[in-house]
Amino acid sequence: MTEQQPFCPECDMTEDAVDRRGFLHAAAGTAVTLVGLQAVAKTPSVRADGPVARVAKPSEALIRELHASLSDDQKRRVVLPWNHGQTNGTGIPTRMRFYNNAIFGDRRIQDVYTPAQRELCERILRGMCSGDDGYRLISRGGSWDTATPTFERHGAYIFGDPTGDNQFAWVFAGHHLTMRCDGNSEPDAAFGGPMYYGHSPDGWSQRNLFFPQTRAAKDLFESFNEAQRRQALVGGSSPGEGEGAVRFRARGQQYPGLAAGEMTADQRALVERVMRSVLSPYRSEDADEVMQLVRRNGGLARLHMAFYRDQGGNDDTRWSFWRIEGPGFVWNFRVLPHVHTHVKIGVPPQA
Repeated sequence: MTEQQPFCPECDMTEDAVDRRGFLHAAAGTAVTLVGLQAVAKTPSVRADGPVARVAKPSEALIRELHASLSDDQKRRVVLPWNHGQTNGTGIPTRMRFYNNAIFGDRRIQDVYTPAQRELCERILRGMCSGDDGYRLISRGGSWDTATPTFERHGAYIFGDPTGDNQFAWVFAGHHLTMRCDGNSEPDAAFGGPMYYGHSPDGWSQRNLFFPQTRAAKDLFESFNEAQRRQALVGGSSPGEGEGAVRFRARGQQYPGLAAGEMTADQRALVERVMRSVLSPYRSEDADEVMQLVRRNGGLARLHMAFYRDQGGNDDTRWSFWRIEGPGFVWNFRVLPHVHTHVKIGVPPQA
């Protein structure tokens, strides 16, 4: 049994705040290898005008089924306008924020949905994962990383209107978790917008279910020579977390860390391994979209690996953050004191 540390004071106070077997098969059609990405980067991108065509997918179909089953009272509680909250001072709609709890504490799954609708919500979430292995990671081994490990204490909300070709997003939020499914309603955004996941055990411990992701990053770091380590290691500072820290840099700004394009062939293969690991929990459609955006933004060669030690830290052998960053790409992974991961992937400014 996986030992847990369920209480997280810094997380509890706010509501705002393993390779996948199918990855290589899914990636084959999206030029995942560095060579393929570099080759495509030399070709001007072709972009159709207008909204992206929406192909029916299991989770999206289930969202429509869930919406059709809701009573008027339920809709008042969990169905919100597409741009809900956009005038809240941040300019960020409610559907596009990071959450470390249910968005609305009095409208959790257990408070709103019938048993049949709760089952639908779980099927939607499972459909967003890469099978049982992905769901195990997203659910943190079924513990949901809380002192009260139940699916029903999370929130599941619909933004917009999932009927017809209207824009919509289904957002699932709970402790150390924000996920969304939108049928490509949000243009130029992988996963439909920013994501968040975490786990309470020490991120360097094998008890942490996301340790394989850090282990893949560690293997890459250990392959660097001294000069590369000096470039990759960012001392005396932390990249920070949340919406303020996980933003795309403007064109021309420098990225911290070491670019994949400056690594050896063996090291670039390890970068690909890191990418496979971090994408391993998610369905192939979302992994494909991530890699399509990476390719569109210049290829894997433009992604940088950076490793951070917190200022004042006394650990000389372990870093407290690692980060994959490049044009339109931020995968911000906090290792210590436990895992918090904020992800944003799309099209950078002035792309």
